[in-house]
Amino acid sequence: MTGAAGVIATAAPLSHGLPALWRGDAKILILGSLPGVASLRAAQYYAHPRNQFWPLMQQLFGIAVTLPYPERLLALQQAQVALWDLIAAAERRGSLDSAINPASIQCNDFSQLLSQLPELRAVWLNGATAAKTWQKLMKNGLQLSPQVQVFALPSTSPAHAALSFEQKLRAWQQAYQQAMA
Repeated sequence: MTGAAGVIATAAPLSHGLPALWRGDAKILILGSLPGVASLRAAQYYAHPRNQFWPLMQQLFGIAVTLPYPERLLALQQAQVALWDLIAAAERRGSLDSAINPASIQCNDFSQLLSQLPELRAVWLNGATAAKTWQKLMKNGLQLSPQVQVFALPSTSPAHAALSFEQKLRAWQQAYQQAMA
């Protein structure tokens, strides 16, 4: 395929997400869109040093950001929080969600995971792309128990600078309070 200037256009590389992190007693499932380059290189959720996910988890659940990654994951599971991403794979150059080729999106299969989380109370969607992708899954027939609340939350990504950390924290705290009420 060639572009207007005769340059060969190549597809963006296919990025693959990380495996789900969960225990059967999870009450909250946090879903991002697709891990960025730093996270994929490190094979760690929210590995970019400016991503505010782990500082938010510290404020919400007392999980120290200074803990080694495996210990943070264990603490998150002990707090009854599960992690995954909506997108299993997609073409994307770089880390921005806006660079994801919508036609290339392959979503994770949530039916099986949701069936194994009987205590689930809330799904937290980390950012606008996660919220849009979730809506598509729901329109395509994904079944969610009526007692599970869904919250579209501000992105923890460093690219989402429209809100301060304190504003994001308030939104995430409100979701926690409503989910656990």
